[in-house]
Amino acid sequence: AQVTVSQPPAAILPGTSLTREYALFFGPKEPDLLGAVGAQLDRSIDLGWSWIAPLTRGFIWLLKACYSIVPNFGVAIIILTVLVRLVTAPLAAKQMKSMKRMGEIQPKVKALQEKYKDDRQQQSQEMMKLYKEAGVNPLGGCLPMVLQIPVFIGLYYALQSSIDLRQAPFVLWIDDLSRPETLFTIPGVGWPVRVLPVLMTLSMVLQQRMTPMTTMDPVQARTMMIVMPVMFFFMFYGFPSGLVLYWFVSNLLAIAQQLYLNRQINPQPA
Repeated sequence: AQVTVSQPPAAILPGTSLTREYALFFGPKEPDLLGAVGAQLDRSIDLGWSWIAPLTRGFIWLLKACYSIVPNFGVAIIILTVLVRLVTAPLAAKQMKSMKRMGEIQPKVKALQEKYKDDRQQQSQEMMKLYKEAGVNPLGGCLPMVLQIPVFIGLYYALQSSIDLRQAPFVLWIDDLSRPETLFTIPGVGWPVRVLPVLMTLSMVLQQRMTPMTTMDPVQARTMMIVMPVMFFFMFYGFPSGLVLYWFVSNLLAIAQQLYLNRQINPQPA
């Protein structure tokens, strides 16, 4: 590592001297240790934006609490993901139900759009009337998702900044949750083969296939079903395995919740 220290120039008069002292810290980014040293060294830990930092600290504490029960940080991440999913389950269920109901009334929505395509004002009025009669809120599928975003961001920073994941093994070849896992490297190419990003992408495709497309054109929906997983695959391919593990388990839990809701909700005729 290379560090550069610079100071503004200072004039030294004849017969005088100038002394500058520097204090260096070499050690892990452990919050308690940095806090004890002082000099605001704890700010070197990236906890996200100021409004996210409290959530990040809470998730780091919860991750350590899970580890105290099961001394494996991979299992602790899975437990943490399950706990987060349980807390956000009501919001996710509300979002899924709203999207499912919106999908059921789509034939009527398209009929109104076609009927009043030359009269936007009348179209809006009829659409709002339809939503009211069906008991559907057009924003009902978006609001729960927006409310969950801070939770996911806080978890992201918690898993990314936790020093405890450094060199922490999970299972088999996943021996460091703070780095991308590699099953093997393709000879002659040097391309690392990673299992977790592949599993995460497949789970994402399955989750999207189960999610009703409410207002999107079928062609656009099929395109998004390909583009989004591919984009996430390459983005997560270089992420620490702890983060990919969280996202993969979260997708599996979302799929299980969608299957449960599909069995509980009887589709109503549009």
